Amino acid sequence: MNPKKYRVLLVDDHTLVREGLKAMLERKENLQVVAEAEDGRSAVKLAAELRPDIVIMDVGLPDLNGIEATRQIRDQNPQIKVLALSMHADRHFIVEMLRAGASAYILKHGAFNELDLALNAAMAGQTFLSPKVAAAVVDTFVRRNDEQPKGGAFEVLSAREREVLQLLAEGLTTKLIADRLGTSAKTVDTQRSQIMAKLDIHSIAELTRYAIREGLTPLDR
Repeated sequence: MNPKKYRVLLVDDHTLVREGLKAMLERKENLQVVAEAEDGRSAVKLAAELRPDIVIMDVGLPDLNGIEATRQIRDQNPQIKVLALSMHADRHFIVEMLRAGASAYILKHGAFNELDLALNAAMAGQTFLSPKVAAAVVDTFVRRNDEQPKGGAFEVLSAREREVLQLLAEGLTTKLIADRLGTSAKTVDTQRSQIMAKLDIHSIAELTRYAIREGLTPLDR
């Protein structure tokens, strides 16, 4: 009997990273890369169409970041396992990816060494964290839980407001944002005003800095 082949969707905005991961994965008999995406919105669409077993997801993505993309993919199909890849071991990114439903969080500099372990864990229904990531999670939930700042973007803003904020920070006009999200320019203007009011931020430049700090956009990479 042939072993089950797990179907994988690769999501990263760097072509070289995707090519390296694909070459590594295709050496494994039980894995098949069925598609690739370079932004979060394309990843959500492909995941809905192809229903892969596993999504390997960059955290810092344009158009729709990896946290929001993971949340949407898992909302649509909880059976899909998402493995997060990131350059950052920041507690904020880790916690939000895990809350979004990721089964693993791997740092990019150790991805080729740790990906096997993460894949095996995900396929067994377990969670895998890079050692530095695990230390940050322990630090968050055990040692400094009472000191964590409250009221970040993932607590204050709705999912749609976070999408609008990311697109604003990436320089899209109101009309382009409305087209991208399938809504009206008036609705986007209203959402922008609500975002500014909730965050007490009153310029696009300040919103952009906030979005970068909160991990909503990869413009700081």
